[in-house]
Amino acid sequence: MTNQPYGGYGAPHGAHGAQEPYAPYQQPQSQAWPAQGQGYDDPFADQHTQQWQGQTWETQMQPPVAPVAAAEETSYLPPQGVAEPAPVAGVEPEPEYGPATLGGNARVTDAQRARAEGRSPIIEPGLQPAVLTAVLGLLLAGGAALGTYALLVPLVVLQGVTAAGWFRLNGMWPARQGIALGFLGALVADAAMLVADRSPGVILGTLGVWVLLSLMVQLRSHADPDERMYGLMATVVAAALAIAAGGYLAADADAVVVGAVAVAAAMVARALPLPTAVSVVVALAVAGGAGFAVGGMETDGALIGAGAAVCALIGHRVASYDYPSRFVHFTAGVALPLAAAGPAVYILGRIFA
Repeated sequence: MTNQPYGGYGAPHGAHGAQEPYAPYQQPQSQAWPAQGQGYDDPFADQHTQQWQGQTWETQMQPPVAPVAAAEETSYLPPQGVAEPAPVAGVEPEPEYGPATLGGNARVTDAQRARAEGRSPIIEPGLQPAVLTAVLGLLLAGGAALGTYALLVPLVVLQGVTAAGWFRLNGMWPARQGIALGFLGALVADAAMLVADRSPGVILGTLGVWVLLSLMVQLRSHADPDERMYGLMATVVAAALAIAAGGYLAADADAVVVGAVAVAAAMVARALPLPTAVSVVVALAVAGGAGFAVGGMETDGALIGAGAAVCALIGHRVASYDYPSRFVHFTAGVALPLAAAGPAVYILGRIFA
């Protein structure tokens, strides 16, 4: 069999015995490609690069590699063909979820984890925020007993914490513009009530103006429509709660003393380590007793205290929703019970005065 050089290098120049130039290394066709595990030395490897077209030894001899390892590493399902252990009769297997945390993580929120596990996304503020609520309630009661301007100082603190806590409770932080807008509405309402001899109609008028102002501010925002609507609702509600807390300023001083003391007692009782239903009943009973004692041992005082406590418990429940953070507990958890009770103190004070 005649040997042919690689790629035609060193082909003869003529058929009449012309001298052939030096031919490169030649290999028989039967050994054109070495067997697996054997190699050869090509002296012209540094000068010429031979390019092969078609299938090479790797594509002919090696089977295709399936991405089994990658699938097994990224898959969360059990391997196919492996039988899972059957559950014991009458006992269902527990879900493989980790315990919920207050810190959360970047992918799954605590509320989402709680819903996936079938648990309630509610964490109550606890004893420390309840004590702060009681302190602020006693300051309101003491300020009301001293006079209007003494009441104004703890009331302004309550209104500012209410606006900040509501935005943080809704997951909107930082939201300095909305907090400032809600707090400013409360200050305007307080000033207008002082000028108008504590007329409660000023609260409704200020609230209507602030709804329009909040709408104008959100219309100028460049955020997505959904975000603008969410921000509008949060701003309006924060302003409404902060302005409504001014009910303490419009109410009779005796009603403020009774209602604020009753809320303080109810929040401390609600923080006791009792079942939820029992804790609510105990809180209402304690609030009624505190109102009865502070209100001159009269039934009207007990009714004012119990009514204010009902609104305070609603605010407490709202502040506990959706796994709030520690900051929410020490803002919304402190302020919402007192802010929600403000209108009730005014209305009940007018009824039983």
